[in-house]
Amino acid sequence: MTRPPVQLAPRRPSRQIMVGKVPVGGGAPVSVQSMTTTKTADVEGTLSQIYALAAAGADIVRCTCNEREAAEGLARIVPRSPVPIVADVHFHYEMALAALEAGVACLRLNPGNLRKPSEIKAVAAEARDRGVPIRIGVNAGSLHPDLYRRHGGATPEALVESALMELGYFAEADFDNVKISVKASNVPLMIASYRQLAEAVDHPLHLGVTEAGPPPQGLLKATAGIATLLAEGIGDTIRYSLTADPVEEARAGRQLLEALGLRERSGLDLIACPSCGRAEIDVIRVAKEAQAALEDKDLPIQVAVMGCVVNGPGEAREADLGIAAGRHRGHLFIRGKIVRVVPEDEMVEALVAEAMRIAEEGVEARLAAADAGAEEAAAADRAALLDAKGADANSSETKVRLIKDRLGG
Repeated sequence: MTRPPVQLAPRRPSRQIMVGKVPVGGGAPVSVQSMTTTKTADVEGTLSQIYALAAAGADIVRCTCNEREAAEGLARIVPRSPVPIVADVHFHYEMALAALEAGVACLRLNPGNLRKPSEIKAVAAEARDRGVPIRIGVNAGSLHPDLYRRHGGATPEALVESALMELGYFAEADFDNVKISVKASNVPLMIASYRQLAEAVDHPLHLGVTEAGPPPQGLLKATAGIATLLAEGIGDTIRYSLTADPVEEARAGRQLLEALGLRERSGLDLIACPSCGRAEIDVIRVAKEAQAALEDKDLPIQVAVMGCVVNGPGEAREADLGIAAGRHRGHLFIRGKIVRVVPEDEMVEALVAEAMRIAEEGVEARLAAADAGAEEAAAADRAALLDAKGADANSSETKVRLIKDRLGG
C-alpha cells in the first residue's frame, strides 16, 4: 500500500507573477535561481554558464547589468537563453531602463543603492508598460543609511521597512508586479526578516542567505535559512549565494526542494548509512563509487547503500533500489524486497545495472524478475551475522525475562 506523503506546513498564499514563462507565487512550484559570474558583455561565456545552470536545475538566471556593454550583452543573450533572464541593477537607474530595452524577463533593484524616488518610479513605470516584474532586493549589508540609523542597525524591522518604502514608490507609479527579498548573511536575522515580511505583504518572496560563503559552511548556512522558511510554508523562489561555481548553487537549490518534497525528483538521490561496527564493507568507499557511477545517468530514483544486511534492507525499504553487504556478498533489494544476491566485488556494478533496468522497465517488472531463492539466501546470511555479531539482539529475550522478574510480571 502506498502511503500518502508527509506534508510540510501549508504554503503561504501569495499573488502570482510571471518571470518569462516561469510562474512565481500563487501556488506555483518553488523555483530555483542562480547568478552568472561572467562579464555580461562576454556573450558566449555568459550563455555557456547559463546553459550549465539550466542543466543543473536553475529555472531563472540573473546577470549583472552595471555598464553599457553589459546591457548590450543582455540584448544578445536574452533571445538565446534557455531560461528567463533577470537583470541585476544596483546604482544606475539608466542601466535598469537599458536592461528593459534588452528584453529581460525581470529586474532586481536594491533599494539601499538606488535611492532617488524619481528614478525608482521612472523604472517602475517603464516596467509597468512592458509588463516586466521587479524584485525588490533588500540586503542587510547595503541598507539605506537613514533606516540603519533609525532602527539602530540592520534589524528585521529595518529590512521590512525598506521593502515597504519601495512598494510605496511603486504604488505611486501604479506598479505592483513585484516579488521581494530581505536577505542577510546572518541566518537568524534572515529568518526573522522573512517571517515579518510574510505577515506584511502578499507578494511572492525570494529566499536567500546573502554572502553565505564557500562550501561546506556556505551550504550549511544557506540551507539553515532557506529550509527553515520553506518548512514553514514561506518562500516562492530561492537562491543559494555561494562563493563557488554557480552551478553548485543551482544544484543545491534543486536538491533542497526535492529533499523537502517541493519539487519532483529529477535526478539521483543516493542515501547511505553512516556505518557502524556491524558494517561488512567500507560504506563510504562503496557509496562514493555508486554515486560516481550513477550521478551522470540522470535517473530520477532513490538508491541506498547500506553497510550490513541485518538492518539495511528494512531501514531503506522506501528506496527504489538498494544494496546491503554481508558475508562477502551484496543483497540487492527493491523497495525492501531482496531480488538478488551478488559477490561483494560486484555490488556497485549490480546496483548500476539494476538501476538502468528499473528506469527502462519500472519497479513492478523488476520485482517480478527477482531471482528464485534470493530471499532465502539473504535470510541465511542475516541469521549467520546475528549469531556472530548480534549478541545484544540475541540476549533481548533474556533481558525481557529479567525485567518481568524485577517488576513482578
